[in-house]
Amino acid sequence: MITITFILKDGTRHSFDAESDANVMQVATFNNVRGIEGACGGFCSCATCHVYVESAHALPPPAADEEIMLAGTAAKRESNSRLACQIKLGQELDGLVVRVPEAQ
Repeated sequence: MITITFILKDGTRHSFDAESDANVMQVATFNNVRGIEGACGGFCSCATCHVYVESAHALPPPAADEEIMLAGTAAKRESNSRLACQIKLGQELDGLVVRVPEAQ
């Protein structure tokens, strides 16, 4: 198990334990995190799980399909923008902190 923290639009923080084979979107939707829709079910085809990675964890660069989806996010894309469905959790991401954008 690992812990992931979501920072909501209003600044509140919610931390959850998660299995290391899940992705960030699955953790968010399972725990009803406000602002993470995941309309496509995690298939990298909607960008409604856009998050900003706030912790210093090293993530692999976004794949080409994720880059395409990030180009069309409702909230401003930042250098730490990622799609939650594309962040696969592992022990190396224990303590990951992500911020939910103002819009999806």
